Amino acid sequence: MRTAEFAASPAAARLSLRLPVPEEGALRLPAELLPSSDQELLALCAENPGLRIEREAGGEWIVMPPTGGYSGHWGIRVAAQLQNWADRDGSGVAFDSSTGFRLPGGLALRAPDAAWVRRDRLMALSERERRGFLPLCPDFLIEIASPSDRRADLDAKMAEYRASGLRLGWLILPDSRSVEIWTPTETTVLAAPATISADPLLSGFVLDLAAIWQPPF
Repeated sequence: MRTAEFAASPAAARLSLRLPVPEEGALRLPAELLPSSDQELLALCAENPGLRIEREAGGEWIVMPPTGGYSGHWGIRVAAQLQNWADRDGSGVAFDSSTGFRLPGGLALRAPDAAWVRRDRLMALSERERRGFLPLCPDFLIEIASPSDRRADLDAKMAEYRASGLRLGWLILPDSRSVEIWTPTETTVLAAPATISADPLLSGFVLDLAAIWQPPF
């Protein structure tokens, strides 16, 4: 696989960096290879549409390819349900998998498959912060494991969210037909639940998992 190369013009202050598309699973790059400012990272994402870029707490970059059919379907079904509930409830805002969150206390930049943040926390941010990667950990989030995800990486990511202030997180594991419920103090596992309730944090939000366990194609 070819190595990513910089072709930047300091005078124009514009980043042009094309990343290689991972052939299988995620591509890991050392911290120093990619830029770190929000402006440069947003330009990087624009240069590489379809790729999902995250950063671990230690600084290592993770570049993920476009999702497969099942993963894409699962993601939109989950995000749509969360969005519909958020519109009705009004106490917070839902975000899709393209939204970057700069987790507090480190270098981590994460983009969960679906997330929700209380409106008052968002209103406390400046206009500039709202336009860039959000400098906070979501109150609630959902991650859906893909076939190429390593178990150790999933555990580390969820633990990272917890340490950053996550109040409730769901890790959906389609291959084992199970869901892990992550709270600030414990992790529990549900075997093939038909639905999951986020009460009391997200009052009235119930996720229907039928399309996860039995995709329509």
